[in-house]
Amino acid sequence: MNWMGGLSLLLFWIPVIGPLVAGFVGGTKAGSIGRAVAAVFLPALLTGLLAFAGVTYLTDWYVWGVLAGLGGVVFCLLNVVPLLGGAVLGGLAAHLGRR
Repeated sequence: MNWMGGLSLLLFWIPVIGPLVAGFVGGTKAGSIGRAVAAVFLPALLTGLLAFAGVTYLTDWYVWGVLAGLGGVVFCLLNVVPLLGGAVLGGLAAHLGRR
């Protein structure tokens, strides 16, 4: 997750290639396709959970927290398609490299 997140931040200015490279490197570091896919989706879910908790705490009304949490998840998942493709390719390359 750290490799994918860090490289995504560094390569954000390259529209499709940046997340693809970040996903490939993260998938290679993960070592398998399953762990790579988990590393793609887990940060989006954690961001949504943190947004929910923070906004609910600040507004004292859970409905705003739910809306902020869903918005955070959707915002993070907008970048997931090329990141997921790179992660699957990287996990596959790591798996085949061990053989």
